[in-house]
Amino acid sequence: MKDFVRFLFEKYKQKGILIDTNILLLWFVGTVNRERISKFNRTEKFVPEDYDLLLQILSYFNRIVTTPNILTEVNSLANQLGEPERSKCLSVFAEGVAKLNESYLESTEVVRTDSFTKFGLTDCGIATLAKNKYLVLTDDLKLASYLQKIGIDTINFNNIRPSGWKYKK
Repeated sequence: MKDFVRFLFEKYKQKGILIDTNILLLWFVGTVNRERISKFNRTEKFVPEDYDLLLQILSYFNRIVTTPNILTEVNSLANQLGEPERSKCLSVFAEGVAKLNESYLESTEVVRTDSFTKFGLTDCGIATLAKNKYLVLTDDLKLASYLQKIGIDTINFNNIRPSGWKYKK
């Protein structure tokens, strides 16, 4: 598994990595308060060490890619934080957006995909955008399985989370 992940990292280092909603939320919440990660209902499945691993992964890639739909979901989830962390998270979000490569897909195009009724707008947008372009990082098993089935290189964050896994450049 580690060798395959390393291979994918190398393959997409220049092209970029597209990170799904929960992973992007982990990045922003962790930047505000590492200890909040396990206490916020939207990131409670993660631990502070997952945030560290995510930072390590993201630092490797020349481009971090997102979509307006992912950003909208992250914004909505971040708004569920209590103050003052909500405001801090939205400030981090505003700064973070400037570091991301945002790609827009017309919803009329995305809803025409065969899998739209099963996966919805955000996930189908990921599939449409990533095809032959980007590595996808998600914690969504259903999405990861689908993307891999249709030939999109995908890493399920849950598969690289075990303690001690480190990516060495």
